[in-house]
Amino acid sequence: MLSKLQRGLETLYRIDSEVEVANFVIDEEAREAAGVARSPREQLLLQEDADGLAIGLYLDAAVMESMQGRGAAQLAEGRLFGDFMMMLEGVSHFVYVAFRAGRNQQVSALELELQAEVDKYVTCLLSHEGNRGHSEQLRERLFKHVEYDLDLCPEEQERYRVANNNALRYTESLERRYVARNRLGDMLVELRKFYRLGLRGKMHHIRQAA
Repeated sequence: MLSKLQRGLETLYRIDSEVEVANFVIDEEAREAAGVARSPREQLLLQEDADGLAIGLYLDAAVMESMQGRGAAQLAEGRLFGDFMMMLEGVSHFVYVAFRAGRNQQVSALELELQAEVDKYVTCLLSHEGNRGHSEQLRERLFKHVEYDLDLCPEEQERYRVANNNALRYTESLERRYVARNRLGDMLVELRKFYRLGLRGKMHHIRQAA
């Protein structure tokens, strides 16, 4: 499933990270050895030094097992939706970091979260052929009924809120301009441009599109 999600995102955005996400998955022992302050069920660990950028993606083992043998359309609808979104978020983070690193570009935590929220919406939408009714349900489920982990610090909570609010505004505009008009091809063109913008460019684009 990890590789399928990676290929899906890279095909969607017409990029090639030239690395395989499955080769960067780490277990609980490796994460603990990294000395992380928090231990969520999904976590991307980054360390940059003179030799380059080291990446490790941790995903809860139970979530990994639950995804086996299931398709994206099935997971986007069923009781495993939350786990599927968590896995998709981790893969989204990995692909985006790899893409930006390949261009020698920096990326902020807020930018990662915002792009992941957009990736969740688009992946689920396209798995249902861009249906407008499904788009409305997705936005409701992804962005309007959210809860944040109690152990997040105020700065982290604010980052997630900003990412969520801006993703809601952007996906509302995508639905209005493209999904409702059955212009999915044009939407993909826009999404590929959006993906290549930095954080400032993304925020400006969302303000202009809203």
